[in-house]
Formats: sequence, structure tokens, C-alpha cells
Amino acid sequence: MFRRLFWFLTGAATGVWATRKVSRALRRLSPDSLAATAADRALETGARLREFAADVRSGMAQREGELQDALGLTGGEPDKAARRPAPRELDTDLPAPRRGIAYNTYDRKDEH
Repeated sequence: MFRRLFWFLTGAATGVWATRKVSRALRRLSPDSLAATAADRALETGARLREFAADVRSGMAQREGELQDALGLTGGEPDKAARRPAPRELDTDLPAPRRGIAYNTYDRKDEH
């Protein structure tokens, strides 16, 4: 009698455990849950990328300072205006291109 009761309770406990395990898996694989998981992972990836970019920027600034010290250049970070390249000067001696004019007249067949 006790042996049958033991196996009955073991089977019932196993059934409850398996049912809970399956229901959790089904809940985890539902479309809403998958979308939430994907959104969480995307946010986590974005945060990691921002962290990585900040680390790269700080490393670049540190290395730039080391290089400036090694080369004997001015210390500190240069202001933004000094880092911008100077605007290119336009060569005013060249004529402006006009539309409708064939620049290469050697290849034109209608004038031969």
C-alpha cells in the first residue's frame, strides 16, 4: 500500500513539475514575450555600443595627448576651430562648366 502511494505521489509531483515547465516554455515562446526579449536585447546592445564608443573616445584623447607630448606639440586639447580644415579656395581662373556643351569634340560623329 505504501509503495503504491509513494509512486502515485512521485508521478503526481513529476506531472506538476512537467506541466509547469511546459507552460513556462510556452509563455516564453509567445509572440509578445519574444518581442519583449528582442527589445530588451536591442536596448542592451545599444547601451554596450554607447559604452564602447565612450571608451574609444577616451582612449583616443589619451593617445592624442601622449603623441602631442612625445612630439613636443602644444599640450591640452586643441579648440574645435583649430581642428577644422581650412575651407578650400576656389580657383577663379577656370571657367564654370556650362550645360549642353560637348567638351570632347573628337568623338562626335555628326561633324565628320
